[in-house]
Amino acid sequence: MRYMKKILLIIIITGLFTPNIILSQGIERKENNLSNFEIESRYLYYNTSDGVMIYKQGCCKGYTLIGVQNGLYFSRAKLVNMKGKIVNRWFNIFPFPVKMLPDGEILVGRNTESITHNEGDIKELSQLDWNGTVIWTFSDMFEYGNDKSARQHHDFQREDNPVGYYAPGQDFVSQGKTLILGHVDVNNTEISNKTIQDDVIYEVDWEGNPTGFIWYANEHFDEFGFSDEAKESIYKHPGLARPNVYWWKTASLQGFLENDWLHINSVSRLGKNKWYDEDPINYSIFNSENLIIDSRHANFIVIIDYETGNILWRVGPDFSNDTIEGQKIGQIIGPHNAHIIPDGLPGAGNILVFDNGGAAGYGNIPGQPNKFRNYSRVIEFNPITKEIVWEYQNKKTNKIDLAFIFNWKIKHWGEDHHFFSPYVSSAQRLLNGNTLITEGFSRRVFEVTPEKEIVWDYYKYLDSGIFYRAYRVPHEWVSKNIAGYSLWKNINKNSNFLLNQNSHSSISQESLVNSKLQSIPNESPLNN
Repeated sequence: MRYMKKILLIIIITGLFTPNIILSQGIERKENNLSNFEIESRYLYYNTSDGVMIYKQGCCKGYTLIGVQNGLYFSRAKLVNMKGKIVNRWFNIFPFPVKMLPDGEILVGRNTESITHNEGDIKELSQLDWNGTVIWTFSDMFEYGNDKSARQHHDFQREDNPVGYYAPGQDFVSQGKTLILGHVDVNNTEISNKTIQDDVIYEVDWEGNPTGFIWYANEHFDEFGFSDEAKESIYKHPGLARPNVYWWKTASLQGFLENDWLHINSVSRLGKNKWYDEDPINYSIFNSENLIIDSRHANFIVIIDYETGNILWRVGPDFSNDTIEGQKIGQIIGPHNAHIIPDGLPGAGNILVFDNGGAAGYGNIPGQPNKFRNYSRVIEFNPITKEIVWEYQNKKTNKIDLAFIFNWKIKHWGEDHHFFSPYVSSAQRLLNGNTLITEGFSRRVFEVTPEKEIVWDYYKYLDSGIFYRAYRVPHEWVSKNIAGYSLWKNINKNSNFLLNQNSHSSISQESLVNSKLQSIPNESPLNN
C-alpha cells in the first residue's frame, strides 16, 4: 500500500508539471498504413521530452541555435534539430548572444571571468569550433582594474554578414573584422551629474587591432530626440532605476540598473538593400556600411552614419499621435533586435523589430518609465513611409499580474499562449517568408507564417534560465549536417519566389506550400 501511494504521488506530480498536450485526432493511428512523411505533413508533432510542441507543414527546415542565459556558471548554447533533439552543446560561455558561423563554429562571450564589471559585460569575445576549442578571442580594449576587457554586451557582427543570420550571398568573411557593442563609463554633465554607463560601438580586425571606428552614444545626446522632461529625468536618474511600486517586478526583470541610461541592445550594418540600390543620392542614409541600433530604455531606433557617427534617421522616442511614427507604427516599448531584413530574403529592406512592451521610456517623473504594455509584438515596417507591413501579436490577458508575476499560470506555447517577453528576445526573417521569434522570458522559440500560423513551437518547460536569442541556421553551417537536411543554397536556385521579395505581405500561402521548404521528409534515425 505504501508503494502504491508513492506511485500515485509521482503520477500526480508529473501531471502538475507537464504541459497539457492535445494530440491531433489523426494521430490515433487509424491511418497506420501512411508513411512517416505523410503523417508529419498532415498533423502536428509533439515531443514533450525534447521540448518541441508543434512541428507541422510549412516550416523552414534547419537547425536552431539557442543561447540560454543562466548566470555565470550554468549558461550554455544548444543546437537542436526540427524535432527539438540536441545536436550539440557548448558550455563555459555566456551567450550574449551566440551566433553560428560556417563549419559549425560559434561566436560567443566566454564565461571565464566574463561578468567582472556591471551586470552583463563580457570580458572575452571568442570563436569556438564544433568541439568547443577556442580558435580566436578578443579582450584587449578597455582598462578595468589591472586587466583589460572587451566589455561586450548584447550584440556583435562579423564582417560581410550584416545581421548575423543567413541571407543568400551574405557569407561571413573568414578571419574578418568584428563589430562589437560594448560599455564604457563616462562623465558627461550635460546628460547627468552621475557617472553613466555609456554604450560604445567599435570594430577590431582578426588580430585584435582597432580598425579606427569607434562611436560613443553620449556624444550624440542631442540627436536622440529627447523632450525637456525626458532630459530632466535622465539627468536625475539615468537608467530608470526608481520604478513605480506597481512595476517593481517589471523593473527587476528588465535590468533597470542605475546609470545604464540607454541600454542599447543590438547593432548591425544595414547591408546591401533596395533603397540605396535604387537611389544612392536620395537614399544615401541607407548606405550598406551604416549602422542601426535600438535603445531598450529610451524607446528609439536610429541609423548611424558609419563615416561621421551622426544620427541620420530615427523613430521614437516620441510615438504620440502627433507624430507620423505614433500614427502609423504605434507605441514601441523596450525594443530589441531592430535590423533591416537582409537583401535576398522576403521583406528585404524593411525593418524588423521585437517590440517587447513591459515598461520603458523617460517622462515627467524622474527615475520612472512612462510607457507600459503587458504584451509583446513583432513588427515589420517600411523605413521610408513608417507604415507597418506585417505584425505578430497574441494578447490573451489584460491583467498585469498574470503577465508578469504569475507567468507560469499562462499556457506557455501555441495559439492560446499570451505572447509577452518584457526583456531580451528577437526575430529572424527566414528563407521561406516565415519569421522565427524568440520569446526569451518564457523560454520559447517559435516560427510563424506570414498569415501568422504557428508551424513550429519549441518550449522547454524544464529548462533553466532564459533564452536570450535564437537563430535558425542552414544545414550547410552544421558540421556533417547530422540530420541530413537539404542544403539551403540549393533551395535558393530552385525557388525563385524566395528571392527579390520587396514586401513580406506579398508572399502567398500557395507559393509557400509549393516551395521545396514545405516538405518534411524523414529525419536521420540518429535523431529519432
